[in-house]
Amino acid sequence: MNMNPTLSRLDLSSAPATAPAVPQVKARGRGVSSNSSGRFEAFKRSGIDDGWHREDEDLPVLKTHVTEEAARSIIARNISPDISFDRSINPYRGCEHGCSYCYARPSHAYLGLSAGLDFESRLFAKTNAVELLHKELGAKGYEPATIALGANTDPYQPVERQYRLTRDILKVLNECNHPVGIVTKSALVTRDIDLLKPMAEKGLVKVALSITTLDHKLSRQMEPRASAPGRRLQALELLSAAGIPTVAMTAPIIPAINDMEIEKLLGAAQSAGAREAGYVLLRLPHELKDLFREWLEREFPDRAKHVMNLVRDIRGGRDNDPEFGARMTGRGPYAWQIGRRFELACKRLGLNKAKLKLRADLFERPIQPGEQLSLL
Repeated sequence: MNMNPTLSRLDLSSAPATAPAVPQVKARGRGVSSNSSGRFEAFKRSGIDDGWHREDEDLPVLKTHVTEEAARSIIARNISPDISFDRSINPYRGCEHGCSYCYARPSHAYLGLSAGLDFESRLFAKTNAVELLHKELGAKGYEPATIALGANTDPYQPVERQYRLTRDILKVLNECNHPVGIVTKSALVTRDIDLLKPMAEKGLVKVALSITTLDHKLSRQMEPRASAPGRRLQALELLSAAGIPTVAMTAPIIPAINDMEIEKLLGAAQSAGAREAGYVLLRLPHELKDLFREWLEREFPDRAKHVMNLVRDIRGGRDNDPEFGARMTGRGPYAWQIGRRFELACKRLGLNKAKLKLRADLFERPIQPGEQLSLL
């Protein structure tokens, strides 16, 4: 499979359980700057300045490595009561967008890797995704329901240009008339309008664009390798013009960082064609709480303490609240205020008047290899 010259394969089959940190690299264009060990590793490692590196010394640039992975299954299941889907597909593990706030970062610990720089530079591509999807959709007794594409990591992150796993998955879902909801912050989604448009005509798809800020500089700080805000709004326009239902996700909302933009974000998204909208307050599970603090101190040292005080205010005095029913929207006066602002803005703009329910009654089970076709 052809790869972009800036990417390279990395075989982790013999890597130690405690992967070393990456202290001596240029991390320009990355979301975080550290690479401390994950929570499951026996020994904790982190980079330190030992005084030997000179400011004028040329360090190697941190490159993205992609491991081609043979996954054991492709449709993940959940029983979470506060999300609208019970199944999802993530073609990639890790995400090169490098969002400083990404709640998926701690998942890299299951690979013996760091939630820091490893998460955004050591990626995994599930190259047998289409084969597995055919098999799982074709299983006897399978009951169709909307699949969330990109529930953990972005299905349209930069490596999708080379691997095209998301496009191939959409081809299978289109052939089977299976409903799918896409969440992304990449304008690359417009590449697949040729697939999404006929699916939309049958009520099988909606696309949510995550737009966290209209400020280009803040966007580069928060999510350095994601599409610029203007490009995401343009993607909303193109998708909506093609008849594909679109949703604006103002997520995450971070107190004292982007919460002042809620009304402007929703207004811009509505003008671009979005008819539904949603929001999620900042979540800081596991290692993410330390990574986010580090990012705050680097990018916003003047307000880092204030931001974390507000985060604890909406999380019951803690950095994170994993409780169902509160983890997405928070609790307390500040969280209540954000929720009411969001609701009032949506009402004024005519967003969420009706939420599209995707159709599952058109599903056709894919024929499995060697299976005899029915005569009726």
